[in-house]
Amino acid sequence: MRKILNVARREYVETIKTKIFLFSLLMTPAIMGLALYFSGRTARGLTAPQPPRNIAVTDLSSELTEEIKTSFDSYNKSHQQRQLLLQGLETDKGAAELAVARHKDRLRRGELDVYVVMDADVVAGRGKMHLYTRGMKAAHLDVLPTIENLLNHAVVSRRCKLRDLPPAMLAELRRRVPVEQVDVSSQDERVRKKSDRVATIVLPFAFMFLMFVGIFGMGQHMISSVIEEKNSRVVEMLLSALSPFELLAGKILGLAGIGLTVMALWGVGAYAASRWRGLTIDFPIEILPYFVIYYVLGFLFFSSILAGVGSVCNTIKEAQSLMMPVSLVCVLPMLAVTQLLQNPTGTMARVFSFLPPLAPMVMILRLAARADMSPLEVMGSIVVLAASVPAVIWAAARVFRTGILMYGKRPRLREVLRWVRQA
Repeated sequence: MRKILNVARREYVETIKTKIFLFSLLMTPAIMGLALYFSGRTARGLTAPQPPRNIAVTDLSSELTEEIKTSFDSYNKSHQQRQLLLQGLETDKGAAELAVARHKDRLRRGELDVYVVMDADVVAGRGKMHLYTRGMKAAHLDVLPTIENLLNHAVVSRRCKLRDLPPAMLAELRRRVPVEQVDVSSQDERVRKKSDRVATIVLPFAFMFLMFVGIFGMGQHMISSVIEEKNSRVVEMLLSALSPFELLAGKILGLAGIGLTVMALWGVGAYAASRWRGLTIDFPIEILPYFVIYYVLGFLFFSSILAGVGSVCNTIKEAQSLMMPVSLVCVLPMLAVTQLLQNPTGTMARVFSFLPPLAPMVMILRLAARADMSPLEVMGSIVVLAASVPAVIWAAARVFRTGILMYGKRPRLREVLRWVRQA
């Protein structure tokens, strides 16, 4: 046991001291923070100054001239930095074909950004609005919905006039009711903000993402460490002083400690940042013991597999090709996160919770989402995962024992299975 702890301490200290580790420790949350910051700026940038857009409209109904002009004028007054300029508004049915052809040519020459044709019976509800553009540009993504809303508003206004219904009355009828959400989970009732709702949704995903980074990210260090020591022949000196199992166990234990350190620092940083931004988060402190349990068991499971993969490879490139199946398994809960969040007690969530490769990430998400689970289901998931870990370590240790001292051509799968079966 003393030798295992010595290897674990060496693995922990040597990894912590590297500049690359310190760089990734600091830069990963910094990059994520910048991504969130710029995404917010991008959302706010939808109101940033933009060049005027030239729009032409052909109204075959001949009923919407006043409403269309009013709608566009009202928009331009309230959006001084995002003008939509009407460069033509025809209502002559007799010259409709010529007008359509002329404006399409203008659109092709770049004189117009969007051209719209309103069918003759559009006010009656049987016609369509035809939008013409020159190519599908990214700039159209926000302009087209705006134009659709303005013209729809013009049609609705015209329908109101035909029925002697003041548009102001319609706006009054459509006015939304303010919402106040009150949390009564404690004696002190608390009003929730919209940002609190977002935080409640994001929190389970944040726990799962931390679990993913801790298990899969630290597993990458396992592969690189094994291959580096194998190629430098350092492993031969290490194996002269301790057994392959002691070396493997020490590496896994050391990297598990690094993973816990990284997740603790990132978790504290994320919580401090959310409090600084004024977000009220009901941090489920009671799931932290489960987080540690699932992380340790999950890391033992995956790192053993990755250590076996690294021992049979001579280069990082070879290891990457064998990592694909493991990567797909780790990414699967991330791909199904929407379904898991929407229905954390559904069949998919329950099945994934008892599959050892998926259980750590899925179960921590369900616990953070406060899914209605019985203690037996949680304990059953832990027992299944804990029972699978010794079997995986046993198989990985047999592969590691032989593969770590082999050089040259990578062994085939049949040969690796023979190493597992042999006594």
